[in-house]
Amino acid sequence: MYCYPIYRYPIHRPAIFYEDYAMKDSFDRELVRGSLDLMVLSVLADGPSYGYLIQKEVIKASAGLIDLKAGTLYPLLHRLEGDGWVKGKLESSVGRKRKWYRLTASGKRQLRSRASQWLEYAKCVRRLLNVAFDGKVSPSFQLG
Repeated sequence: MYCYPIYRYPIHRPAIFYEDYAMKDSFDRELVRGSLDLMVLSVLADGPSYGYLIQKEVIKASAGLIDLKAGTLYPLLHRLEGDGWVKGKLESSVGRKRKWYRLTASGKRQLRSRASQWLEYAKCVRRLLNVAFDGKVSPSFQLG
């Protein structure tokens, strides 16, 4: 099986096809929901950031496949803050107050632990997908 891009419109990104299976322009909400903590913690591992920048980085890193809405992000940030994984600090910049979030030591440990678990989980799913595609899942789906 060969994974090849199909360009729907000249100005849009390609949709990736596996024979008759096409990836959507976004992922299923339930699939994304279980990974959002990990995504946000990963963004904050690069340094402190505020909500809008975190939102834009997730969208950019996912090539637009994950459209993280503010109504999802801010409650998640408040929960991560309550869990002690991130620390928020209100600061004024250019006349505007923004809450900057940074990863705590506990958050760094959680990121490492969850990233490790997620990679093992993805390997398991990859093995199952290989069976679903008759052992012909594209090598580009290989996980390290």
